[in-house]
Amino acid sequence: MAYKINAEECIGCGACADECPVGAISEQDGKYVIDADACLDCGACEGACPVGAPKAE
Repeated sequence: MAYKINAEECIGCGACADECPVGAISEQDGKYVIDADACLDCGACEGACPVGAPKAE
């Protein structure tokens, strides 16, 4: 089960992308999204996000 970033909560800071060990997170229109096929479900993004936008699906 991959992680997903809640677009309404995302503040576009990029902290999650910086912590992703496989580069599965990219910026789109000022918000960040996770490529579910590349996500390892490690949770690094969830721990790095200051607003808790990434969540396990």
